Amino acid sequence: MRTILLPVDGSENSSRAVQRAIKLCKEGDVKLHVVTVFPPIVSGNVKSFFSAEELQSYYREEGEKALSPAKALLDTAGVSYESEVLVGPIAQTIADYANKKQADTIIMGTRGLGTVTGMLLGSVTTKVLSLVDIPVLLVK
Repeated sequence: MRTILLPVDGSENSSRAVQRAIKLCKEGDVKLHVVTVFPPIVSGNVKSFFSAEELQSYYREEGEKALSPAKALLDTAGVSYESEVLVGPIAQTIADYANKKQADTIIMGTRGLGTVTGMLLGSVTTKVLSLVDIPVLLVK
């Protein structure tokens, strides 16, 4: 069984990566992990006003919004998957998760929503490439 990691952010490029993952999943026996990653909020001001539970709730809610387009495409295509919202330095967290799940391949968009939302960027894609020793399929 092949294991694919699909980091998404809700962007158009991310949706194209999902479409490519769907094709691969339909071609063979694949275990698909779909994740979205948020950088941790490190501002002391934010942490002064919000509890750890409130921050986790925020990550979960925003993460589900980012995962929603991918989940809709995968559900419509009848592809099974596991999804998760992760928090950490984006590229390193993707690389660590790929290692943890023993992924054979990472499929990701080349550009995402931008730094304001803290999602996938061209620079994140480049960093992921430098951090992993497995194939990375980049989708424009």
